[in-house]
Amino acid sequence: MKSPSFCLRLFLLLICLAPLFFLVRQGSEGGRGPNSDRSHNITILLWHWPFGPSYNLEGDVCWNRYRIPDCRLVDQRSLYHSADLVVFHHRELMNGQERLPLHRPRHQKWVWLSLESPDNSRYLKPFNNVFNWTMSYRRDADITMPYGKLLPKNCDTGNDSSTDDIIPNNKSILACWVVSHYEPQHSRSLVYKSLKRSIPVEVYGRLRGSVLASSNLLPTISSCYFYLSFENSISKDYITEKLWRNAYQAGAVPVVLGPPTDDYIAVAPPNSFIHVEDFPSTKELGNYLRQLQLDKERYAGYFAWRHSYQVKLYTDWRERLCSICPQYHSLPAQKVYHDLEAWVRK
Repeated sequence: MKSPSFCLRLFLLLICLAPLFFLVRQGSEGGRGPNSDRSHNITILLWHWPFGPSYNLEGDVCWNRYRIPDCRLVDQRSLYHSADLVVFHHRELMNGQERLPLHRPRHQKWVWLSLESPDNSRYLKPFNNVFNWTMSYRRDADITMPYGKLLPKNCDTGNDSSTDDIIPNNKSILACWVVSHYEPQHSRSLVYKSLKRSIPVEVYGRLRGSVLASSNLLPTISSCYFYLSFENSISKDYITEKLWRNAYQAGAVPVVLGPPTDDYIAVAPPNSFIHVEDFPSTKELGNYLRQLQLDKERYAGYFAWRHSYQVKLYTDWRERLCSICPQYHSLPAQKVYHDLEAWVRK
């Protein structure tokens, strides 16, 4: 039988160790996500929503939707002074719909956000010596935010699919193009008018009065062997959903017009697209497309990437903004854009 003094010492020892057990248990349960320690959260304030429509920010959006920890995304201006960084979308600043705050906390970083090409980004000089970081589709932005990218397929997805599985079997149209804003003197319009002299091009959109419903977009493009992924501006790294969604997701080989071939190679698999600039004339391009359509083996080679990769689109502003947090501590602490326009237009 144990002595009373031994039991007393054991009781006192357990009392001393109890707080330690509590802390260990709390750490194991609360450390999985951002709510484990609010003091370490990075607070991102979006000053105004791009193009107007807002998204629901209730709850712990970054963790619950994207499993990004320690990240608090808000749009309440009352939280301005406690925010670690504030994001400003350029379109509303450019149009005078929004203005910058007059006073700025010393600790706070300001982010210039735009997914527009330089041709559509005016009124930049007033923002010299204002912003610390840029957030753009450009690979040399502080925070790169592409329209899309390719991700390796998960193991459970498998990469042993046959050619029949990765190429839509409803091909009936040689080439097609969906265009909403047609300007006759744009580079893409001039290339289209020249190319259609060599091959037939089925056109959808306001130009032909055949606007596609969003639910019909990809099924329609999937019936085309080739899709004209022509950007409305020729700018560094400016590669939009015209490649990622309209061509890659639909299952058509993209014929691209945009930045140089090297910019595409940097983000897309080789032999997955055809660049207009790689041909001396649109006539030779048209001949190549006709020959490729008839050669099933060579045509299938443009879909080889689909065995191993899948397309990831970025369409939700919440996901784009939450993605700042994992990069936050590696971003330059003392950076300021003294000439924002020079950076945008370089």
